[in-house]
Amino acid sequence: MAPIMSRIPAVIEAEMNSAQRRVYDAMLSGPRNSPPVGPLAVAMHCPELAEAMSAMGLVLRFNSSFEPRLREFAILTCGRHWDCQFEWASHEGEARKAGLSEVSIATLKAGGSAFEQADEQAIFDYATELLARKFVSEAVYQRVVGVFGVAGAVELTGLIGYYAMVALMLNAAEIEVPEGMPRLPARG
Repeated sequence: MAPIMSRIPAVIEAEMNSAQRRVYDAMLSGPRNSPPVGPLAVAMHCPELAEAMSAMGLVLRFNSSFEPRLREFAILTCGRHWDCQFEWASHEGEARKAGLSEVSIATLKAGGSAFEQADEQAIFDYATELLARKFVSEAVYQRVVGVFGVAGAVELTGLIGYYAMVALMLNAAEIEVPEGMPRLPARG
């Protein structure tokens, strides 16, 4: 079942303009090998944005220096921060497949902040400070650099920024989660 776009109607394939068609065809023939869904489906109303988002998403998802478990942990951290149901639903299963523990998934889902793995804790603290305070303390920055290096800190910042944009796009469009997919509980 496809997601329902309650505020922004899907771009109809038969009605696409030439720019939309070019971007759509590139997504079908690229690594995604699928039509645009979620935030990319929303962005198809502005094909240049959809194209740029797709390119950045490909770098961060398919060419990341982060192991899949940590990449998905960062994505779920962003999804939980923004209470983005669709982002969470799209990545909870991916995180599980990537080897993220059930304990870490449940902790994030419940809005917790303590993780057993030091690399997960470093990512969580960095993302949380950046998203909530708009800055990262020197201690948290140095911990991330100590674990992932300077290039890793830069990539992590890009990953957090990208998935924050994705969450905001999804939340603004009010894209609903298909039945049967995992949902975030309301915050208490």
